[in-house]
Amino acid sequence: MQFSFLNLILIVAFATFKVNCSSDKDVNIIDAVTYGSSIKLQHISSKHRLHSHEVPYGQGSYQQSVTGYPKGDDPNSLWLVKAENGKTYKRGTPVKCGDEIRLEHVSTKRNLHSHNFKSPISSQQEVSCFGDKGVGDSMDNWKLICIPNKHNNDIWNRGAPVMLQHVATKKYLFAHKSNMYNPPLTNQIEVTAFDNADDAENKWKTAEGVYFPIQTAD
Repeated sequence: MQFSFLNLILIVAFATFKVNCSSDKDVNIIDAVTYGSSIKLQHISSKHRLHSHEVPYGQGSYQQSVTGYPKGDDPNSLWLVKAENGKTYKRGTPVKCGDEIRLEHVSTKRNLHSHNFKSPISSQQEVSCFGDKGVGDSMDNWKLICIPNKHNNDIWNRGAPVMLQHVATKKYLFAHKSNMYNPPLTNQIEVTAFDNADDAENKWKTAEGVYFPIQTAD
């Protein structure tokens, strides 16, 4: 069996999970999510992970589709945490509540994106993946909104509930388990952007991933 360079990276990364990564069972909620980490985001209500793949939408933008995936073992649910479009931060810098960030899909190097197209199931605002080799545009920016809890320290804590607000359109990353795709996307749910800030279906948390430890400034 032949392995690509990406396969090799993922094998090494997953082999280090017990040391560097957190799961639903052993998450340390006080640890910070840092720039440069590759994470999985779990939709709290449905338990699905934010997911993408080389499958374009059949309508709307025709860009790379984004779904919620029911299992935690698929590498297509890994996202690289980056600064907003046009900025960079040192790897290991904690992500602060209120930061504008980008999430780059590790497998395809396209950024989580939204725009004024209708989603295929619910006709809400479409969420897609866009760009080339991590380069996209300002429609890739998402504002991190931390939901108050006893562990808040003005930084994004692993396992803590958060919302992601699309900066340009002010809508929130959303999913609902009733919006289920038919084959070939069996058991996957639609992911959209929704304008109700108080909706419980806007809430996400970090799950599995490769987390870089906090690095102090030089």
